[in-house]
Amino acid sequence: MDLSPWRGSRDFRLLWSAGAVTLFGSFLTMVALPLELKALTGSTLAVGAVGAVELVPLVLCGLWGGALADAWDRRRIVLWTEAVQGLCTLGLVVDALLPHPAVWPLYLVAAFSSAAGALQRPSIDALTPQLVAHDQQTAAAALSSLRWNVGAIAGPALAGLIATTAGIAVAFEVDLATFVVSVLLLARLRPVPPAPDAERASLGSVVTGLRYARGRPDLLGSYAVDIAAMLFAMPVAIFPFLADRLHASWALGLMYASFAIGSLLVSLTSAWAARVHRYGRWIVAAAACWGAAIAGAGLLGDVWAVLACLVLAGAADMVSGLFRASLWNGTIPDELRGRLAGVELLSYSVGPQLASVRAGWTAAATGVRTSVWAGGLACVVGVGALALALPGLWRFDSRTDPHALALAARRAAAAGHTGGRTPRAVDPHPSLAEQ
Repeated sequence: MDLSPWRGSRDFRLLWSAGAVTLFGSFLTMVALPLELKALTGSTLAVGAVGAVELVPLVLCGLWGGALADAWDRRRIVLWTEAVQGLCTLGLVVDALLPHPAVWPLYLVAAFSSAAGALQRPSIDALTPQLVAHDQQTAAAALSSLRWNVGAIAGPALAGLIATTAGIAVAFEVDLATFVVSVLLLARLRPVPPAPDAERASLGSVVTGLRYARGRPDLLGSYAVDIAAMLFAMPVAIFPFLADRLHASWALGLMYASFAIGSLLVSLTSAWAARVHRYGRWIVAAAACWGAAIAGAGLLGDVWAVLACLVLAGAADMVSGLFRASLWNGTIPDELRGRLAGVELLSYSVGPQLASVRAGWTAAATGVRTSVWAGGLACVVGVGALALALPGLWRFDSRTDPHALALAARRAAAAGHTGGRTPRAVDPHPSLAEQ
């Protein structure tokens, strides 16, 4: 792997480390919460409804979080929203320790945690391009993905063990402890103030970001492809039921970890990605491979074959995510990065949330395995249709794209003014009219 972002930026190391700690705990809750709902209700609809509960605050807060990220100190936003998510996890701990845990607090906590995460994520995404050099953006994306993958492998595997031996409450308690550690790490980040003439957070500033995205067919294509892939082919919510259908309840933790294993294999060999310039073609091809692999997981009856398909799907998703991040961080102006990160948050989060609802409802109507393979096939068809409808994504080339060239020149000039160091606050970008 290319470790230059890690070696070159103290603040990137802090942000990366805080995220690694938080992700480990969050994956504990990602497994423990559906297990608790399954134990309390025994219903696929009840488990899938978590996605619906999280969707509304995600949509409302995601775009607003992007506007805040461009108008406020991004470090402060990340720190305080991290603390709020820790308090949400405390609520899960309290409910799990009750003699008779209730179902409604689980949905309430899920909604508040989704809101805090939606407010936070645009600031995190907008911070990374400011903390590392322009030519290290792909390497930084690979390192961030590596962090996610390691947490996704260790978290679900330990969550299954902890929840079934020590209890679900202990899994929530470990998650709470990780939030304490991450808050302490984030508190050491240097302030990252907005540009002096940053636009005030408002509905108008959100519209400005949306207008910019609308004028970039390559961006629209990257968002739409990811939404389609996740909406149709993300069956994580019904994994507990799929494991039951395969008579392999012992494999539940492995199912959750399989995506991350495939992603990790790509992350650890990702130095080749720096030589790729046609990001759009790789995004489309990888999303189609994701759908085909998920279809295979639904059609095959052997648990090891299913796990192999999930590993392949995770590898394809990593390739898509790597080049989506490179496209976004390498072409979007820094003073718009937060607002566009809010749009991106919706693109890669709304899909999975709706997918939980889709998977739960279709599993109840047609069967668990049918829900999985039919969704995978729908993903392949949908991604192909979007590639035809938005050819700007397919044609994208970072060597010739005017947005990529302009941003590279600006960052090079800014680095020159700071003696080669990556500035913490980037100079304002020319107006959209000038662009």
